[in-house]
Amino acid sequence: MTPAASRPYMPGYGIVAADEGRGLLPWSWAEDRLVASHDYWLATVTPDGRPHVMPVWGVWDEQAAWFSSSGTSRKSRNLAANPRAVITTDNPLEPVVVEGDVERVGEQDVIAAFAARVNTKYRTDYSVDFFVDNACFRLTPSWVFALDEADFTGTPTRWTFPA
Repeated sequence: MTPAASRPYMPGYGIVAADEGRGLLPWSWAEDRLVASHDYWLATVTPDGRPHVMPVWGVWDEQAAWFSSSGTSRKSRNLAANPRAVITTDNPLEPVVVEGDVERVGEQDVIAAFAARVNTKYRTDYSVDFFVDNACFRLTPSWVFALDEADFTGTPTRWTFPA
């Protein structure tokens, strides 16, 4: 499923109309960068409202961002209190920003598939039990924003996902 794309309203940035510049980025452009990102930046909110940002390893698969953390980490505790989060790719010249809701995954077979993807991507050999004993998360996007710095004013694109 391809989400709906649009030009975001960004007053003061000089963003050109959708029919000028290079135009809207295709969803495949954003997905390629989400898959290729080595690290991701995860932003959560502490219970008292302070922002909390940390780098995480993860994978993009099935139109969702998957990552893990210690079950008692600040990230995990924040997500238990407030499941809304933002995750971004690690390339500031071609950023992709994903906002959505995060759920903790507990199904053994789903965690096993996640472990296999992580082990392939990072050339590691973590056991499924490692992820079961910690915490595995899936961020389902509500919207995604991306742009290509090479055409800063012509490529900003936002995709929205059905609820």
